[in-house]
Amino acid sequence: MSVPFKQMWTVASYVLGKKLSGVKRYPLVLMLEPLMRCNLACAGCGKIQYPGHILRKNLTPEQCFQAVDECGAPMVSIPGGEPLMHPEIVQIVEGLVKRKKYIYLCTNAILLEEMLPKFTPSTYLTFSIHMDGPKKEHDIAVCKEGVYDVAVSAIKAAVKKGFRVTTNTTLFDGADAGHYHQFFDDMMALGVEGMMLSPGYSYQKAPDQEHFLQRQKTQKLFHDLLEHRKKTWKFNLSPLFLEFLQGNVDFECTPWGNPTYNIFGWQKPCYLLQEGYVQTFKELIDSTEWDSYGRKSGNEKCKDCMVHCGYEPTAVDDTFGSLGGFVRTAKAAMAHGL
Repeated sequence: MSVPFKQMWTVASYVLGKKLSGVKRYPLVLMLEPLMRCNLACAGCGKIQYPGHILRKNLTPEQCFQAVDECGAPMVSIPGGEPLMHPEIVQIVEGLVKRKKYIYLCTNAILLEEMLPKFTPSTYLTFSIHMDGPKKEHDIAVCKEGVYDVAVSAIKAAVKKGFRVTTNTTLFDGADAGHYHQFFDDMMALGVEGMMLSPGYSYQKAPDQEHFLQRQKTQKLFHDLLEHRKKTWKFNLSPLFLEFLQGNVDFECTPWGNPTYNIFGWQKPCYLLQEGYVQTFKELIDSTEWDSYGRKSGNEKCKDCMVHCGYEPTAVDDTFGSLGGFVRTAKAAMAHGL
């Protein structure tokens, strides 16, 4: 399995508890952005397009802990920007580990190898390494040569020291499925725990707006990627989300499943769309017009989105929402060799 049983049990217990309590909208993963600045300028990301005074700001550890406690989600993803550039990232991670939150620290790995001695291996800490495909494709995506090799070296070092390591791959229009099959083999050979895959979503601030995937192209690409998948490939994704990416099941978005907290506050409505901020998680849940988002809403910004932060929570909710959902998940897991 690509995820430890203890983590799966924690998440399953949490979801079942919410379902039994009749809670309709609950978070699964908190997207905690402690800063916006980065040491790369990827064409598909708009974070560093903010003005300098915004890029110089950081969330304090106390602000991070308050958001995590207020939200209550069992998992915390720490994207950015580049989190390892935060001057207090070690203290933030240590505080979340003490809270027994499962952390995915998302990093381009440029600083990881030199910073590894500052961290302690833990079941609760996973380094999620940004790897957008084979060497050529990855370096093009991050707009800098040599980053792939730096990341591979950091992965090897982290695995050797006993850290949990996953990869995070965003696929864009024009991706060659055959090239990625070899990439999956390469990542598994490095000893990573699992691989996360997601189609690219059109960030409004991203410099490159031409290569984001439309829904039909997403389904075709992921069908080609996964139709003859090897049993050695381990994905850090639920079986039903993999089925959704291939167009085998139809889900509606769960935008509140991965709420975002950053230097501006709680972002409405989701990690991908920035349409205002509120000061509390309760206000986010209670004041957001959720029916205005998702493909069925007719919102033009949502029609092609199939990204994991919106649909992975749907897949997990379906798994534990009924006996039928659990059976569908079991069948999908067996089909994918999970």
